[in-house]
Amino acid sequence: MIRRAKPVTPDAKAANRPLDSWRRGLLSRRRFLIAAAGGSIALLFAKQGVAKADPDDPVDPWPILEATLEHMLPSEPESPGAAEIHALDYLRFVVADPRIDAEERTFILQGSRWLDELAHERTGKPFIELGFDDKETLLRQITRSAAGENWASTVLSYLLEALLTAPAYGGNTDGIGWRWLEYVPGFPLPGPGTRYAELPL
Repeated sequence: MIRRAKPVTPDAKAANRPLDSWRRGLLSRRRFLIAAAGGSIALLFAKQGVAKADPDDPVDPWPILEATLEHMLPSEPESPGAAEIHALDYLRFVVADPRIDAEERTFILQGSRWLDELAHERTGKPFIELGFDDKETLLRQITRSAAGENWASTVLSYLLEALLTAPAYGGNTDGIGWRWLEYVPGFPLPGPGTRYAELPL
């Protein structure tokens, strides 16, 4: 028997308002930090002497973001990591969301490219080829600038969302994060047609 999803009620829309307000606050903070870094995403990590990547041949940001997520939450025998919770799939969902702020999208994607350039500058290797210690060193270096710290915290915040989100959004596959945390979600869970990005404004 196929169970029909319940219609979205005004109460359900209202329940999303605190989250929308929280996200708007984060975006305002990110815009401020970008401006404080010089008004350009190119100054994200306060690097010197690194040429801007050719916009016609950009570095693919997704392997860099995947390596960053998996470094922040590595897989362990007794706990799921970024790979198991499909954090990258969730981040792809977020970036593809037409409602996401354009600056937010640029902040996430371009920031990963600058991280990769910094890896080349400091180690002679792309970020994805670095060992654990070198990745840790590089990520700690970027957090010494306000904008770099903000980029890392942005990626981390979406990683935590992937751990806790309803599986309909691409992360937390089969509720693996919930089971690990012994968390019982509310019902009904969102599905196709009732995910927040699909709700009318």
